[in-house]
Amino acid sequence: MIAIGSDHGGFELKERVIAHLKEQGTDCKDFGCYDKSSCDYPIYGRAVAEAVAKGECEKGIVICTTGIGISITANKVKGVRCALCADTLTAQMTRLHNDANVLAMGGGIVGPNLAVSIVDTFLQTAFSEEEKHCRRVGLIEQ
Repeated sequence: MIAIGSDHGGFELKERVIAHLKEQGTDCKDFGCYDKSSCDYPIYGRAVAEAVAKGECEKGIVICTTGIGISITANKVKGVRCALCADTLTAQMTRLHNDANVLAMGGGIVGPNLAVSIVDTFLQTAFSEEEKHCRRVGLIEQ
């Protein structure tokens, strides 16, 4: 199960990502927001991050206008490693090297076609489990 949430600035992209995940048969839980009315991204970023940290969802996706504020919020939750990605290479590398468990994107930065490619890359890339990367993730978690 993939947790997903956004503020009003990421709402349209969130809806596109949800549709894409459903087309692929991937279950997701929508933590809001549910329309384009102005709202506060920390509420939704925290809800997604907490679901991932508690093990209720395997991974998470958070979206605001730039992806910056919502990624900062998600990273405040212990056990979450949220990476802000605007291309598929960073999505791949953050999974391979950092075992990131939450993806952040900017709805005003990334277009819908690129966003679904980023999501696919993030969800399909496994952590490398190389000793040096395990050690570094451990240091992040301290």
